[in-house]
Amino acid sequence: MSESPVTASVCYRHPSKETYVRCTRCNRPICPDCMNAASVGHQCPECVAEGKRSQRPVRTAFGGSAAGRAGTATMTLIGINAAVMIVSIVTGGLGAVAGGGLGGLLGGTTPLTQAGAVLGYATYGIPPELHGIAGNGEWYRLVTAMFLHYGVLHLLLNMYALWILGRDIERTLGPLRFVALYLLAGLGGNVAAYLFSPQNAATAGASTAVFGLMAAIFVILKRLNLSVAPILPLIVINVVFTFAIANISVAGHLGGLAVGALVAFVVAYAPRERRNLVQGVGLAIILLALIGLAVYRTTMLPT
Repeated sequence: MSESPVTASVCYRHPSKETYVRCTRCNRPICPDCMNAASVGHQCPECVAEGKRSQRPVRTAFGGSAAGRAGTATMTLIGINAAVMIVSIVTGGLGAVAGGGLGGLLGGTTPLTQAGAVLGYATYGIPPELHGIAGNGEWYRLVTAMFLHYGVLHLLLNMYALWILGRDIERTLGPLRFVALYLLAGLGGNVAAYLFSPQNAATAGASTAVFGLMAAIFVILKRLNLSVAPILPLIVINVVFTFAIANISVAGHLGGLAVGALVAFVVAYAPRERRNLVQGVGLAIILLALIGLAVYRTTMLPT
């Protein structure tokens, strides 16, 4: 007797196409357009999608998303700082680029820096263009100051540091935790400048956040039982420069350093079993503490 010829099935998604291949998971016939290579055989699009939904997302050692490997948050922060610098140049002319401190290498003040810089120990009775936090309720300065810079050189130095440090931290913590670290460290430095800088001294720059990133790398390396030799000299050198060079916000730099270390400690040492809860509550407490310090300082200022 002669064997019956094998009859080809049709693809369940494309009835006009014959096929001899079946999905290894659901056994439905699939044509070449629907085949997805698997470890054994091929799978249909629906089984591939179902497999992806059932897989746990890849997380970093501290619970962050693996999306941080792309460095998108770091590049976004650099872009925001650069865009603000362009606006500052537009409002302040060439004086925003150079002609200020460090022998003219830094830029001068602009309408934008005057409106957004932190005013240390700000009080009433100052010129209208330098309205203070305490006197006029301009709390936004505690945030905007970390995105403002006095000149292109000031911007480039901070953005270079952010590019070098930020990508590694974002890869380790994930983008959400990295941005929280950056913003809280920047805010912490600005609150410290408000508390301890000379009266009505205007300060601005991303260095408050950058100092926080340096401290965070130190904490992360310690948590992972890795050598701190790569970051420790950088921290020491920058702290020495902070005290040695005039017109640098000592309070802002040290405040950013301290808050960055504290945020990193909360994120890195949170117990795995309740990691998200402990991290979220811990960072919220830090934020509330910084707000409380600023409010307390305001209540202590003379009217």
